[in-house]
Amino acid sequence: MENHEKELSAILQTITAPDAAWEEKAKERTSQLVMPPRALGRLHEFSERLCAIQGTLKPSLAKKAVVVMAGDHGVVEEGVSAFPQAVTVAMVHTFLAGGAGINAIARSVGADVFVVDMGVAGALDPSGMPNREKFISRKIAPGTANFTKGPAMGREQAAKAVLAGYGTASALFDKGLDVLGTGDMGIGNTTPSAAVGAAVTGEGLDGMVGRGTGVDDKGLARKKDAIRRALEVNRPDPEDGLDVLSKAGGFEIGGIAGLILAAAARKRPVVVDGFISTAGALIAALLCPVAKDYMFAGHESEEPGHRLMLSHLGLVPVLRLGMRLGEGTGGALAMGVLEGAVRMFTEMMTFAEAAVPGKE
Repeated sequence: MENHEKELSAILQTITAPDAAWEEKAKERTSQLVMPPRALGRLHEFSERLCAIQGTLKPSLAKKAVVVMAGDHGVVEEGVSAFPQAVTVAMVHTFLAGGAGINAIARSVGADVFVVDMGVAGALDPSGMPNREKFISRKIAPGTANFTKGPAMGREQAAKAVLAGYGTASALFDKGLDVLGTGDMGIGNTTPSAAVGAAVTGEGLDGMVGRGTGVDDKGLARKKDAIRRALEVNRPDPEDGLDVLSKAGGFEIGGIAGLILAAAARKRPVVVDGFISTAGALIAALLCPVAKDYMFAGHESEEPGHRLMLSHLGLVPVLRLGMRLGEGTGGALAMGVLEGAVRMFTEMMTFAEAAVPGKE
């Protein structure tokens, strides 16, 4: 019998923190750059963290990719979404055709976009897809169960989902990827994400649950009620990442957690997108707390619970633009800011190199 949890446990034991000595070396170089002390604000923090993560004073974000994890959710039976579940399949095709928001923004920062079927309910036939080399099938099941009636998935399925994300990202890092962005697609996915957020942070549903794709007041009430029932029925353990994922999450949320863990294992930065991606980040941090040291919060979503999630993780978003699309869009935009920080750090002259008098 397969034991995915045992395999995942072995992987987690190999993950170590970034080397703080490299961050100190980076701060020393920052102090010599030809500008007033830390005049570019958080860009210095970003560049110094990237030096520590990659273990060098010449960090690189040249090769970028966003991985969009796709999955469906049984809880849509409860009327929690403004859109039908068939949209998930249609959007996977749109991503591969290069016509979605994430494609446009990824092109602007020079990032590839890959799409992974983690648990889409509808049929996806790669043979007829454009750019099918960018499509990866890791389907655990055709959607999760309705978690108002029991767990969204089995514990072994949860571990398998995390491992699927880990393996997908590891293969990309093996090909020279420098930085990974997380993305998502799945109608109804803000509902399990809010459930994960509430279970892990302990925050109330009024602060955690938002309108997602735009449900009206009655839809919002149904959504909160569904999450309340799910948490009462399943009672996820907030200290156990696989328990939370299996009882309250989604296959794509598990896959996102795996992407993050792979970045930590390969000592590469991962840019976490919005609400759904941060639910995955919460799972990753429960499984391996040091994984937080490799995360950059790409942006703060308009979904109200996102700020609470980021606060729990101790992450400050790179951007605040009022975005709520998902797909990896905010994370991809933030990659451009991070690359700017790297170029500032590596390309600026020091006072000595520029022959500019320093501070007396």
